[in-house]
Amino acid sequence: DLHAENLILFEAISGSHAYGLATPQSDTDIKGVFYLPRRLYYGLDYLPQISDAGNDTTYYELGRFVELLLASNPTALELLAAPPDTIRQRAPLMDALRPAWFLSKACQQTFAGYALGQIKKARGLNKKINAPVAAKTPLDFCHILDGARALPLAAWLARSGCEQRRIGLVRLAHARDLYAIYYDADGSRGYRGIQRHPAATGLCTESVAPDSAPLAYLSYNADGYSAHCRHFAEYQQWARERNPARYASTQAHGQGYDAKNLMHTIRLLETARDLARDGTLRVRRDNRDELLAIKRGAFTYDALLARAEAL
Repeated sequence: DLHAENLILFEAISGSHAYGLATPQSDTDIKGVFYLPRRLYYGLDYLPQISDAGNDTTYYELGRFVELLLASNPTALELLAAPPDTIRQRAPLMDALRPAWFLSKACQQTFAGYALGQIKKARGLNKKINAPVAAKTPLDFCHILDGARALPLAAWLARSGCEQRRIGLVRLAHARDLYAIYYDADGSRGYRGIQRHPAATGLCTESVAPDSAPLAYLSYNADGYSAHCRHFAEYQQWARERNPARYASTQAHGQGYDAKNLMHTIRLLETARDLARDGTLRVRRDNRDELLAIKRGAFTYDALLARAEAL
């Protein structure tokens, strides 16, 4: 325990409280700096960072913290420049690290770069919120060759009157993901269908009699199905791990985007602008009402992206 062993050099309340954007519903995030005893620092148990399960509390080892400062890391710089009323503990050693020493032109790139990453994330979240990914099966990626056209399998089945469960597939040699379709109208041939069961992740193939004639040819977009499975897994993970309160807020304001994410995007870009213009790092923002209006969803998604790109 860092506190019990008196290893804390610096500790401050971070996040919305430091930015001047806290509301009664805001969590209390803690960040700090610690040092390791010599036996651990030079041993095999070096710890560059310690965080709790939710990353609400994070401490950086002193050497690692300096590395982050030298790399113009926004999180580290904002911690070093924490407003006085957020600092809970500060050892005299920390006076040797002054924010002004670590401010350079690189900061503009790291702050703006992080903000641009947030814009990209916001675009991805916007898609997840407004276009949920529905589960598909391999059948959704099957098309039947029909002259110069390719019909979706479902449309072809409806038009032909064939049943999926009575179809036998044979993979064609030298033709990637192309199959011959054979049909068992009376069930005497024992074909198992294109998809053996609803949870199948591939197509079912058969051995057919040499004198059998194919009814049609099927093209299967295996790469498309694999990409869908990845996207669906990403969506499911996001749905499991999303912050319930933030998602409820997104649904409530009806703008269809993660407003808190875009609020911090604007905040970061304004911080980068101040660094370039004034050479100062102002963690606590002076436009609280405007930023909180963004968080409440008072602006459209496109308007905020236009503003972010203008900054």
